[in-house]
Amino acid sequence: MIGDSIKTKLKNYVQAEIAKLNRFPNLEANMIELNNFPQLKKAFGWELDPKLERPDIYDYEYIEDANERRIRDAESIATVMINTKPSAALEIGTSNGMGTLLMAANAPQAKIYTINIPPEEILAGEGGELTTFAIEKEKIGIAFRERGIKNIEQIYANTATWEPNLGEIQVAFVDGCHDTEFVYNDTRKLLPFMPKGSFIMWHDCNLELTKKYNWIESVCLGIEQLYREGYLHGRMFHIRDSWVGIYQVK
Repeated sequence: MIGDSIKTKLKNYVQAEIAKLNRFPNLEANMIELNNFPQLKKAFGWELDPKLERPDIYDYEYIEDANERRIRDAESIATVMINTKPSAALEIGTSNGMGTLLMAANAPQAKIYTINIPPEEILAGEGGELTTFAIEKEKIGIAFRERGIKNIEQIYANTATWEPNLGEIQVAFVDGCHDTEFVYNDTRKLLPFMPKGSFIMWHDCNLELTKKYNWIESVCLGIEQLYREGYLHGRMFHIRDSWVGIYQVK
């Protein structure tokens, strides 16, 4: 006969091993994978097709761009923007501004805020570890500045310490530092400004790739923590081969 203490230890060990195998129970339970953007439109009763006004989506630079990943990403973001018709939207992670350009083209009526950490803070180690680019300050947002887009407001700040004061936001796209704590912190800060029915999107959110790319695993762990602590509830959507998670605030 096995003693009660040994049974308890064995049970705890088995539960711990299961937890290691399943690190994303909430995401796996709530993620709905769609085949294409028309299915995303159908899920929300939307009518408008996205405007894919982002020239670099057809580029292929790395193996991570396989399966037309950039196109699927652009379709995901643009479909949400053009159909929700936000009056204000926020992008975390400006980079060269190509993504901002896409958001603005699909919501010309909106004020688009885009925030990027100053490169000197990245170099000083204040921007986390999993940051995609630390480009020169004058190149941050260059894509929309060169085109003279008027409905974009550029912000330089580290979201670890930045406190939003932009008023109500109907769409947010989180693509800054990919460290778990940054994803969690950035989202928590935005939620009080996002009314029921608004949309949050996260880049580098793809459950199938969490074992292949550490930054995708890190982002998904941040979103999983938000579910676990009750900040997120219910389903999230994902277009096959994209790296974008789409969530409607409940």
